[in-house]
Amino acid sequence: MAELKTVARPYAKAVFEVAREQGHIVEWADMLNVLASVTVEPKLKKALGNPAFSAEEKANALADVCAEVTTEQGKAFLLALAVNKRLSLLPAISELFLQFKLNFEKAVNVQFTSAFELTAEQTQALAASLAKKLDRTVNLTSETDASLIGGVVIRTGDLIIDGSVRGKLAKLAEAINS
Repeated sequence: MAELKTVARPYAKAVFEVAREQGHIVEWADMLNVLASVTVEPKLKKALGNPAFSAEEKANALADVCAEVTTEQGKAFLLALAVNKRLSLLPAISELFLQFKLNFEKAVNVQFTSAFELTAEQTQALAASLAKKLDRTVNLTSETDASLIGGVVIRTGDLIIDGSVRGKLAKLAEAINS
């Protein structure tokens, strides 16, 4: 996975710079998201990997499938990816583009998992605290997981804050066993 992101990063960065300069970040993000979603479909994935089709045919087919969101620049980008045999990188490119977009907007996606449903006040307090700590606008998504026993696990990018009872018990067990 890390290798894919390493190869995808220059493409994502180049597309992001073009989108930023032209003021079309949202449009590109939407287009890349749709293209990435489509390229992981098994039948299309197989067709895109078929050497019987030329790079231009693959790019055109993908652009046609996603015609509602694919711009002329998007088609040119798809052709460049196809010529370089990089269409399979679209999911990683889309993910990296989203990271560049969030960084540009000084925003961050945060997922938190709690043992119990949090109230609206608790959720707002958590979002405010995280926004202050991370110096970013926080986009929260939440879920509940009773196996945490209590507390919360917060994930954003590479940062994981495990304040769950399950996590604390695991650390305690590790300390006892070592």
